[in-house]
Amino acid sequence: MEQRQRDKRADLLTPTASGTETGRAIVIEPWLKREVRGEASRAPAETRTPEARLEEAAGLARAIDLNVVEPRLVTLNHVRPATYVGTGKVDEIAGLVKGHSASVVVMDCPISPVQQRNLEKAWGAKVIDRTGLILEIFGRRARTREGALQVEHAHLNYQKSRLVRSWTHLERQRGGYGFLGGPGETQLEADRRVIEDRIKRIEGELEKVKRTRKLHRDSRKRVPYPIVALVGYTNAGKSTLFNRMTAASVLSADMLFATLDPTLRGVALPHGNRIILSDTVGFISDLPTMLVAAFRATLEEVIEADVILHVRDMSHEDSAAQSHDVEKVLAELGIETADPRLVEVWNKIDRLDGDARARLFNLAERQPETRRPIPVSALSGEGVDHLIAAIEARLNEKRQTLDLAIDPADGAGLSWLYRHAEVLSKDMRDDGRLAVTIRADADKAARVRAKFGI
Repeated sequence: MEQRQRDKRADLLTPTASGTETGRAIVIEPWLKREVRGEASRAPAETRTPEARLEEAAGLARAIDLNVVEPRLVTLNHVRPATYVGTGKVDEIAGLVKGHSASVVVMDCPISPVQQRNLEKAWGAKVIDRTGLILEIFGRRARTREGALQVEHAHLNYQKSRLVRSWTHLERQRGGYGFLGGPGETQLEADRRVIEDRIKRIEGELEKVKRTRKLHRDSRKRVPYPIVALVGYTNAGKSTLFNRMTAASVLSADMLFATLDPTLRGVALPHGNRIILSDTVGFISDLPTMLVAAFRATLEEVIEADVILHVRDMSHEDSAAQSHDVEKVLAELGIETADPRLVEVWNKIDRLDGDARARLFNLAERQPETRRPIPVSALSGEGVDHLIAAIEARLNEKRQTLDLAIDPADGAGLSWLYRHAEVLSKDMRDDGRLAVTIRADADKAARVRAKFGI
């Protein structure tokens, strides 16, 4: 599918309030040759070019205001236990760090605490891996207390596993009497104990958050508005679509993880119904499992949603791989690809040229009607009306249609129907009673039957 040339600067974050950058950074994308040989056996949706991975890693670094002075692809035959990359590459990157006066090196891969310590000694710069980088972004994006707690919980679990023995000279005095007592608590053990105590306190507070969110969901069920949740890869355009559908002003920008804290807004549908639209945090490949666990309370909004809109950036060259990554995270939440609540939204069609647009629409039309994606442009509004109609149709599949006959003088009863159900039609019958056809979900249909005795 032909696409317009993607702007490589699209992931650049606007300057911080202080107008200063975090530091000069070198981004390293290790690429194992055995991965290249193994790509042929993997599904196309799972594959990414090393250049695309490097570009995404550089975008993540820029998202915390790092000045990426050198993105570098490094090909490896195998992983070295001590330094991940070979000795020659360690020396080569050390030269780059010195030449660029870089203070940070980002390794776009998981590295062990020992590898991190050895590389920092060899390069004389701070080294962070992909997990640490994503945690840093989340820490900066969190605006609510709930979001800050969730990020801190994930960060402390990450730090706990990366404490290394560099404080042995701070061992406490031997314990016990005589000469049999062993060495007392080391600084390493004390640090780990402090972190574990803090984790326990945060888990207690997160449990309160979980109970509060459940109370909110229960209160919404008493005045039941269907929940429609937006999910998708980071920078797929979820917040722009959210603003388009709700006339809200949630931060939307062409950057990675522009939105972290969830936002909910009510939306009136064309036929009088209302829904609650939920904008959630974006997903990304290799999203740390500790973050998925920490944000479980937030993501329960997605788990219990009536309709889930999977927003995809169809202008991105790795759209299929991004979709696969989102599906993996959803699977961790118990939402499979065959879930009838899922609706794919093919976003950013305004970035495609005429031929690519035609092929995209033809591809969408060939899909089964129950699984047909909706092409839209959240930026221009094209296709959003069709998306809203598809949401209504999906919600109506679970609703019941009832025929009533009421006294025309029962204005209060008719008003009650308009408030609690969708009135499809009303006509005067020959016997002088008013025939009303309504549509409502199961709970409201039961209330209608009880009120009108049908």
